[in-house]
Amino acid sequence: MKAARYVAEYLVRQGVTHVFEMAGGAIAHLLDALAEREDIAAVSMHHEQAAAFAAEGYARASGKVGVAMATSGPGALNLVTGIGSCYFDSVPCVFLTGQVNTYEFKFDDPVRQNGFQETDIVSVVRPLTKYAAMVADASRLRFELEKAWAIAQSGRPGPVLLDIPMNVQRAEIDPERMEGFSEAEEAEAVLPTVPEDEVGRAAAMLREAARPMVLVGGGVRQAGATEELRAWLARAGIPAVCSLMGLDAVETDYEWNLGLIGSYGHRYANLALANCDCLLVLGSRLDTRQTGTRPETFAREASVIHVDIDEAELGRKVQADMAIRGHLKPFLSRLAAEWERRPQLGGGSAWKNWLALCRRKYPTGAAAAVGIRGAKEEQGEIDPNRLMERLGEAIGADAIVCLDVGQHQMWASQSLPVRGEARLLNAGGMGAMGFGLPAAIGAAFAVPGRRIALVAGDGGMQVNIQELQTIVHWRLPIAVFVLNNRSLGMVRQFQDLYFGGRQASTVSGYSCPDFAKVAEAYGIAGLRAASWSELEELLKSLSAAEGPVVAEIAISAGAAVHPKLGVGRPIEDMEPLLDREELRRSMIVPLLEEP
Repeated sequence: MKAARYVAEYLVRQGVTHVFEMAGGAIAHLLDALAEREDIAAVSMHHEQAAAFAAEGYARASGKVGVAMATSGPGALNLVTGIGSCYFDSVPCVFLTGQVNTYEFKFDDPVRQNGFQETDIVSVVRPLTKYAAMVADASRLRFELEKAWAIAQSGRPGPVLLDIPMNVQRAEIDPERMEGFSEAEEAEAVLPTVPEDEVGRAAAMLREAARPMVLVGGGVRQAGATEELRAWLARAGIPAVCSLMGLDAVETDYEWNLGLIGSYGHRYANLALANCDCLLVLGSRLDTRQTGTRPETFAREASVIHVDIDEAELGRKVQADMAIRGHLKPFLSRLAAEWERRPQLGGGSAWKNWLALCRRKYPTGAAAAVGIRGAKEEQGEIDPNRLMERLGEAIGADAIVCLDVGQHQMWASQSLPVRGEARLLNAGGMGAMGFGLPAAIGAAFAVPGRRIALVAGDGGMQVNIQELQTIVHWRLPIAVFVLNNRSLGMVRQFQDLYFGGRQASTVSGYSCPDFAKVAEAYGIAGLRAASWSELEELLKSLSAAEGPVVAEIAISAGAAVHPKLGVGRPIEDMEPLLDREELRRSMIVPLLEEP
């Protein structure tokens, strides 16, 4: 059997339906093997970075392993940003790269290059993968495929890469006589079990707390534990906040869901977290965008229970009073069982009355923060946070919404509702502009029939705009919303704060096209709105449209994300800054001195 055909057969046996790639000579044998089959499709993207992001979107939307392929040299190197995105956000993907023939590869020779487009991609990606190897011997192909597949999904998920030289791809092999990974001494990592007594102790700490809180991280989705979390929260009634990656694990309609925390979170959510006295952290690494630049002040008077599959993350940024290494699905199941034995609502009425008051007093959004939302809407100017609420209503409860990186990502994360089976695919640790469009394409292939929407900014949209052709070619019914403020707004907002308003390369030197016209050039319907009345007409047109649509929505050039946590301030002290006496009155725990 030809080795390339074995690779295609193996992917099918693992349930892979689509492989995202960009053609190149060093993967020609693999592409041919995929083309011979009708039970798997190669999706030709127009840049390898986009192929990597599409594989990530496929994996996150389906819960299965995503697969992307690229040729040697520039093709393999173009995958790196997407590989890093999967690594930082714990997404299981297998990346297959072609390589020059083994007799052309330099190995340990002290030369820069032997073969054309030869690049040691394994060494390049090793810090960004759970496992990376060159399959230099065709007899090792079965072992390496099985090993890569197991490692991508075991423990804390993540990407793996196999580099397959051309002479290995075309070699004749007998899979039945080849060593398998399960037959080797190396074994797949066993998920750590959570001791019953630790679950009991965690439950007791939450029950005894006057002001309990749950912080939901992206690990809940990765563990497939969303159903268990929602069931337990409904039973326990404990208030919850979310990291950027954990947002779609808790429904907006859960009464005590306080939403996003951190640098661009809700002021009331940050205040709630700052004042809690017991914090259960579920699958979050507590990065600086959550804790602020002073992590020692984060939930400073709370007993912290930190649960994560990755032992290295436990108590690393914020000291944990109880660190539990374990898989979140069995942990939450056991926690729910513990609550069944001793039912009790989390937190007293005084705590929840205080939370409700904070939510009413400090609504999110630039207009809301200064009390002029109504006036703005009457004038027709589109407030970004209200826009996200409206888009959520129009998109519906079962949509998968992919967010590119920029201000629009934060507005959506603050205000886009999550209901039912809705998903919010955020780019987290890597935070790469250009993520959204290819991720939406991957999601569309992963769950055909689901509504797919992309929310992008004018800057991020231009990074992988060529993938509009992929949408056209495959007739993918993706709704694209481009929020156009004619600038790179996130960095521009930073410049306005710290560089005296000098807007180098974000406004000065930056430009963008007419996105509706660009869409039409690709054969996609292009729509525009610059006011609330035009937006309502746009949404009516959207609901009647068949196939993909690109909707360009004009936002004020000076639009900013509010509230925002400044450098050096504790999480509760967000900009625009509250009067010191008002902030003091809004705190239960003592207010910290000015930085």
